[in-house]
Amino acid sequence: MPISKREFLRQSQPVEYDEIVAVEVGALLAYSLNGHKGPFRLALAHKVDERGFVTNVAHLDGSTESILKPISKRWVVGVRKMTKPPREILEKIGEGEFEDLTVLTDKVKSFVLPLDMKEEKMSDYKVYKGDKVPIKAWVQGVSIESAALDQLKNVAALPFIHKHVAVMPDCHYGKGATVGSVIPTKGAIIPAAVGVDIGCGMVAVRTGLSSHDLPTNLKSWRNAIEEAVPHGAVKGASHDRGGFSPSDLPRSNERIWQNKLAPGYVAIISKHPSIGHKANVHQLGTLGGGNHFIEICLDEADRVWLMLHSGSRGLGNKIGMYFTELAKQDMKIHFINLPDKDLAYLPEGTQHFEDYIYAMEWAQNFAQINRDLMVLQVFDALKREGGVPQKKLLTHDIAVNAHHNYTTRENHYGENVWLTRKGAICARKGVLGIIPGSMGAKSFIVEGKGNPESFDSCAHGAGRAMSRSKAKKTFTLDDHIAATAGVECRQDLSVIDETPAAYKDIDAVMAAQASLVDIRHTLKQVLCVKG
Repeated sequence: MPISKREFLRQSQPVEYDEIVAVEVGALLAYSLNGHKGPFRLALAHKVDERGFVTNVAHLDGSTESILKPISKRWVVGVRKMTKPPREILEKIGEGEFEDLTVLTDKVKSFVLPLDMKEEKMSDYKVYKGDKVPIKAWVQGVSIESAALDQLKNVAALPFIHKHVAVMPDCHYGKGATVGSVIPTKGAIIPAAVGVDIGCGMVAVRTGLSSHDLPTNLKSWRNAIEEAVPHGAVKGASHDRGGFSPSDLPRSNERIWQNKLAPGYVAIISKHPSIGHKANVHQLGTLGGGNHFIEICLDEADRVWLMLHSGSRGLGNKIGMYFTELAKQDMKIHFINLPDKDLAYLPEGTQHFEDYIYAMEWAQNFAQINRDLMVLQVFDALKREGGVPQKKLLTHDIAVNAHHNYTTRENHYGENVWLTRKGAICARKGVLGIIPGSMGAKSFIVEGKGNPESFDSCAHGAGRAMSRSKAKKTFTLDDHIAATAGVECRQDLSVIDETPAAYKDIDAVMAAQASLVDIRHTLKQVLCVKG
């Protein structure tokens, strides 16, 4: 049964992905007949993935008349943006009939490319359709869980997302929102998207030491670091010492707390008393648990680096949890239904929004100072340990300290937005960042390329390949010992959930974000202290 172009186009609505417009064959024909005599090159394919990109591509050249019949049962795919909507173009063409194309009614992406135009390079990210905005994911060659994709689609359905949601190659399912996502918002912030480890991030320092300066046995260094920096939970396993006791709290840490942090903290808890944490100053200069770590690494030139990963500890946790619950209560009061209750938000201009911004920025500041203090504590401990050239140990010519769980005010696509990086770092052009692998893999010092489509962002690490509980069931202690061979680290059952194979392949992660960062230094750890 023949079908008119008008009727076919009525059934085939275009889908917009920012600069890409996806249309079906009927819309393509309407475009090609609109005064464009060709010649045209059409990319024909029988298989189209969820991004609208294709495999088994063949090209067909010709004029409008010569290509109408051959394309009748094939998809046409590409990246040229149409200057006018297909419906408007069709109005100028008038009625007519052509071969039955009802087999093509499923939504699949399409385009036409004149031969005299240079073919555009296919983008290195996948595009997933969201309800309000698209999702651009730099996940070529790495996995993305269906649960994480569902989370991302829930975020993309919110009415205040700006342009699109960006997803980094280390992404995985997370509490509240996907770890490895970059969420630009206008007029609101989602506390659970920032998370509970507010200001969590990395610091890396290059010393003047080389590999031949290091002790033959690094066990003494690990012992010295573990003694100098409390690590693990406040109440946990036998090795845990989550905070300083009143008797061993460094006076320098107490002075910094009183001068730089205490006034803001008092202001926060005076308005929201339940946020108060009894440990407060005793957690300043401490590592925490989970995936937090301190490492001694060697770079490609055999230079020695100190690198560590930590955040705002229990103080930031209480702030994050408190305001997430407050946002949920506000949603109930105003009868706002969300696809996921953890996406409860605080509207800009409200008192709760202002209080959250103040507390969140305080926690981010705490986290940065916390990392700086641990660096000093580690170098003081290694200095006391001796056995290496002191001048080289204390010579530092590169230092990077950056958050990867935070929100900040930035300008993107010409508008000021609140940009939340949940498990992502700033990769603005020329800015240095740190992307660690697992405790047995490589890590990288990178320089941002300033890719606007990723909102000047990149991955914050390798990203988990499986949950902690699954890792504990999957791997044995022998697996972990083999995977961390050559690294001075704990090799016991308590760290099985942090074993290298529980994380994605860091090389694949780096390859997937080649358009976001350049690698400046490649680091390999020789010592690792886990929380």
